[in-house]
Amino acid sequence: MNSGTRSKYKARAGLALVVAAGLAAAGSAQATENVFRKPFAQWAELPAPRQFVVTPWFMESEAYHAWSGNKRQNITIHRDGEDYGVDYLQGGISVEYGIAKKWAADINIGYTSVGTRSFNPTGDSESTTGLMDTSLGVRYQIFKEWETETKWLPTLTFRAAGILPGSYDKDFTFAPGNHSTAIEPSILFKKHFGWQGFGLYGDALYRWMRTSGDDQYIVAAGFFQEIKGWTLNVGYRHLQCLSGYDLDITVGEPLAYSPQVREISDMIEAGFSYTTSKRKFNYAFFIRKVLDGSNTISSFWLGAFADFPLGGQ
Repeated sequence: MNSGTRSKYKARAGLALVVAAGLAAAGSAQATENVFRKPFAQWAELPAPRQFVVTPWFMESEAYHAWSGNKRQNITIHRDGEDYGVDYLQGGISVEYGIAKKWAADINIGYTSVGTRSFNPTGDSESTTGLMDTSLGVRYQIFKEWETETKWLPTLTFRAAGILPGSYDKDFTFAPGNHSTAIEPSILFKKHFGWQGFGLYGDALYRWMRTSGDDQYIVAAGFFQEIKGWTLNVGYRHLQCLSGYDLDITVGEPLAYSPQVREISDMIEAGFSYTTSKRKFNYAFFIRKVLDGSNTISSFWLGAFADFPLGGQ
């Protein structure tokens, strides 16, 4: 690579970083648990320079129990022979671009719908729909495993993001977002050790809520096993808001809900993916289950996405 090309890449990287930081600082970003983020620290890896990776994705969940403060209770409504709780449907698209060998940018947009009958005196269905919170990020890969003289170093990547608020009703019961401007730094890593194809992943982020003030963090860690084109993953995920109030849930009665609810959740996550040998298309499926928490629902998530690399050096 000649010096002119290197300078061009550095200029692009700097411009992308300034744009992302400017969006966040200008108060036009937003963060929520349901902002799309690839599971199992897959964003630790970067697209090739000048390569696009297009990722359509879909997620759905259902929950029939919720925590009022730290107390778990049943929120199921029985009607016409069916059971109803809180249901989510959401999908969208993520696009990544390789700016240079160590730099990449991404944008993640989606549409969401959540519905429930649990907090309506008549048991009728209520819902909110709209654009999800959109994230824009820039990633810098600090280390690349196998490409350093020190063999114990992992693939380690830093991501700086700004997030745009969606168009759903933020005060809807268990709304799919906090509807607050935010700045989101995060760190991701992957490291092979032990037997062939086995390793550890980690993903940690902090969200400074610039509007609502209820900062939160998310940490996830687990193990992966690669077998030819297949990758199996299993791990743990924790979300915690650092301030806010507790819910007082009574089934059949309206619930006072807002982005200032102090949500805490502990969940397990697992999934598998398959990468084709020639074009490197990646097809992935994953699940998440909330096991414990405060002021949250006991949701069970199913998700799927596919990565389609286009171009690149």
